[in-house]
Amino acid sequence: MMNTASVKNHRSFFEWFKYKWTSEPLFSTAIALMIMIILQTLVLGFDYDSVGSWFQSWINNWINILRNNAGVGIIALGMTFVIMTGGIDLAVGSTLVATGAFSMILLDTGTKGILGSLGITGFSAFVITIMLVLLFGYLLGLLIGVTITRGNVPPFIATLGAMMIFRSVTQHFMQGYNPKIPMEFLQIASFKIGNYMIMPIIYWAVIAYILYYVSKRTTFGRHIIAVGSNERAAKLSGVNVEKVKLRVYALMGILVSIAAIIQVSRIGSMDFSNAGRGMEMDAIAAAVVGGTSMMGGRGFILGTMYGMLIIAVMNNLLNLFGVPPFLREAFKGIIVIAAVLLQRKEKTS
Repeated sequence: MMNTASVKNHRSFFEWFKYKWTSEPLFSTAIALMIMIILQTLVLGFDYDSVGSWFQSWINNWINILRNNAGVGIIALGMTFVIMTGGIDLAVGSTLVATGAFSMILLDTGTKGILGSLGITGFSAFVITIMLVLLFGYLLGLLIGVTITRGNVPPFIATLGAMMIFRSVTQHFMQGYNPKIPMEFLQIASFKIGNYMIMPIIYWAVIAYILYYVSKRTTFGRHIIAVGSNERAAKLSGVNVEKVKLRVYALMGILVSIAAIIQVSRIGSMDFSNAGRGMEMDAIAAAVVGGTSMMGGRGFILGTMYGMLIIAVMNNLLNLFGVPPFLREAFKGIIVIAAVLLQRKEKTS
């Protein structure tokens, strides 16, 4: 039989765990991610010739997961800031298509390529393309921000309209057009470090660190939280709410354009009808699962990375289990609803 001290220790541990689980989103998300990783490891199995070959297979699987989800992971980081202000951005998938198409038009080695027709090729063309695509993404995000702030259009409606406009216009101008991307440009995402193509993962990690610093150590980060927590109180305290929102949506546009560059450099092409579809839901899901409040005022960059990894591992597991693709979205929906219900429970407890 357990003595009294042992019972108290167990009780105190469970009370501590319950408190951490319900009050600290990063803790609960990290625990959920650990469980997912353990489950994934078990599903992958251990039928290998040696521990080394098993470990190599495990590493390769994880690199594939991270590389395939780096683009939407970058977008999810921006979505965290957007949601923290009390907004939403449903246009990220269409913005990715628009900026991706623009990069391909600039780089096209055929007769219709803009930079090629100006005699600009090679490294100079790549630098100019990246700068112009980032500027284009910034302008698209700023346009959405202006519509929301100056036009007083709710973020859901503004970004829903932008989602339809951006993709529709892109498809119209790109129909029948098949641009050719220089092979050297593909090295942006495909350059190998050792034997691994991990450049997209590095971009994701660097951007996450920068945005983590912004959220924790800058006035802009504090203003984002203030606007999302209580917009009226933020105004009364001297925060320029419109300026904060404009910056957040412009930043979102830049991050989406980075994801577009990564995708074009990974694949060398883009399906303008389907590219980016559902990306907004993955980004929202990653942010919410990571502890970002849909009511605004709270968000965690690290939590969003955990959330993105949970979504990515879940997709991998569903693929390993042979779950039909159409049903996989249902699992994401369940996770998002559960995360929001947990947030409501935190507020009432």
